[in-house]
Amino acid sequence: MKQQFKQKQINRICISLFLLSNASFSYAQNAQSTVIVSGSRFEENLNEVPANVQVITREEIAESTSNNIPDILSQIGGLNVRNTNSGQLNLGATIDMGGYGVTANSTTLILVDGQKINPIDSSSVSWESIPLDSINRIEILHGGASVQYGNGAIGGVINIITNGGKRDLNQVSTSYGSFNTLVNNAIFRNTLEQTTLQLSANTSNSNGWRQNSSANAYAFDAKVTQALGGKDNVYADVFYSYSNQQNPGGVVGQVGQGNPQSAKFNNIGSGTGANNTGIRAGLAKELGSTFNLEVDGFYSNKNTFFNQPYYSTEASGIGDYPYISPSFTKFQGWQGNFTPRIKGDFGSFGTSILGYEFNKASQSSSNTYSAVMNQTAANVYPPGPWGVASLPLQGAANASLYNQSVYFIQKLPITNGIELNGGYRYQTQSATASGTDIWNGAANDSQTYSANAGDVALNFRYLEGQRIYIKWNQSYRFPNVDEFWGWSKNGGGSTFGGILKPQTAQTYELGGNWQVLKSNLTASIFSSVSQNEIMYNPSTFINSNSPYDINRNGVIFNALTALTPQLSVGAGGTVQHAFYASGPYQNQSIPQLPNLLLNARATYTLTSNWSVGGVVNYVGNQHYDASPVYYNSLATMPSYTVADIYTNYKFGNWDARLTIKNVGNAQYSSYGGYGFVTGPNSNNANNYFYYPNDPRSVFVSAKYSFN
Repeated sequence: MKQQFKQKQINRICISLFLLSNASFSYAQNAQSTVIVSGSRFEENLNEVPANVQVITREEIAESTSNNIPDILSQIGGLNVRNTNSGQLNLGATIDMGGYGVTANSTTLILVDGQKINPIDSSSVSWESIPLDSINRIEILHGGASVQYGNGAIGGVINIITNGGKRDLNQVSTSYGSFNTLVNNAIFRNTLEQTTLQLSANTSNSNGWRQNSSANAYAFDAKVTQALGGKDNVYADVFYSYSNQQNPGGVVGQVGQGNPQSAKFNNIGSGTGANNTGIRAGLAKELGSTFNLEVDGFYSNKNTFFNQPYYSTEASGIGDYPYISPSFTKFQGWQGNFTPRIKGDFGSFGTSILGYEFNKASQSSSNTYSAVMNQTAANVYPPGPWGVASLPLQGAANASLYNQSVYFIQKLPITNGIELNGGYRYQTQSATASGTDIWNGAANDSQTYSANAGDVALNFRYLEGQRIYIKWNQSYRFPNVDEFWGWSKNGGGSTFGGILKPQTAQTYELGGNWQVLKSNLTASIFSSVSQNEIMYNPSTFINSNSPYDINRNGVIFNALTALTPQLSVGAGGTVQHAFYASGPYQNQSIPQLPNLLLNARATYTLTSNWSVGGVVNYVGNQHYDASPVYYNSLATMPSYTVADIYTNYKFGNWDARLTIKNVGNAQYSSYGGYGFVTGPNSNNANNYFYYPNDPRSVFVSAKYSFN
């Protein structure tokens, strides 16, 4: 990989920033009084949670170089972020927690105020649906949490909290920079007696760095919270988002080869649009001095559109065996969730939580084939079992999910400073799928599977600000609805593969956090083994449950310190390894999983008006996404280092900032693969491909606070 930073310069920056983080958030995040909700779904002290939890505060977000949530999670949270489209807006980004590689979208659970926003298919989370200024804090819980949250919480949980309390907050901001990127944010939050109204909005537009890579996104959120006395409250949150991005496709070759600015020939003109609407609501109610009741639920509706004009042109039909692909695909889906839970505080006998969760979801898809595709199919593929099913071509699929689960969590004091924590969840899912594909005609299936989650942990708070914990956990995930389908070996069309079993993972974890003077260290060591892992096999073109166990081991750490009242620093990292534990690929690594992640960040206050800061991320090399058959003979994707810096000036109610992203102009890719690549004129063959990330960019931003 070609980079314009010399290695010595990179090393100096990494060392300097490692010795530097933000004092204002180091205390807010790790003090004994810090309250989180992600550990048990009820408020509790951070130091009492037997898990590796990091909290990103609103102040940290405001001081970062980021204008989108995935960037924040990468730069402040130190998480591995992947994107096949890249771009300044980071639409479609995937967050990998726990080392799951290409399936990370399905193993990292994303929440807003404790409620799931992951789609029921394998598409990315609609990050643009959450205006940045609406966020009060982000809680990152490493490790499995299916006892608390059920399906999908197998690698970790990211809980985005938008409840900022009663403090009035009214501000607007704008940012403009490279690639004609313009980002605007606004939040207006005011309290009248016991009612708090919060309105937040975002608009984002970018021409993009690559050919066919422009994007825009819009989001609006309205939240009303009514205090009912004491800790009792009720809230309702209505949201809407829209995004539209062009899809440049991959660059053929290994990372650094080819022209990274050019779109793939058959991607020119293609794009993805999505709109997402819904409502979240919740109630918290004290039931006497012993019990607390919480009820929350949501409903969301999402429509997604994929447009590929290339498959409406004559060029798409060239070759002896051309791909028969749709020119337009539409997905329509909805899901609803209802979760009541009750917590009992029994003093010296500990606390108990009993909860129930109901979820129902449905999604349908339809394909539109152009006249060119229909004519090509008629000319090249005969009708019947070895050719297309019928002409004109048509493809459609429908899937529905019905989930129920019940869970129990117990916290029991043993002696002073030592607590025993445990929990159990049982979930059933009934899935129904049907569809028509161009190769095999109609297909349908219906299955009911169940899964169990459990954990046991000892939390030992042996000194003020010092604790260690040891934990065993089992978590699970059910397949996404699109994982019921694969791709035909004949090319182009989808084919039904069947409803898969849930995958499970058992994890042993040892960790803790230690506060010394003005420094805080949080660290954990984990080792896990998973069964029935749901994986896409590039050799068979379908998804399946792996018959072989997969092991994951790693260390996660995060350190924060305030060296002086002006200088604050932080550093974190992950060392991880995932590999097949048995079978013909034994000891071979899982693709798209860097073994080393390092992060360092710093803020220095020059005067009461001026401050400077920066962040450096290092991502180690990793395997291209490919069939395990090819692993031993393939090159690896190169490691990369990316640094951002900024300077900020405050005057009155104004904040002005200059930010340089990727200051070293590193040429890198966070996702690449190896497999069957379509070439012009049907020059198809196995080859490397990758999705390049953006080069250096410069932004100027301004924020005005009305308070």
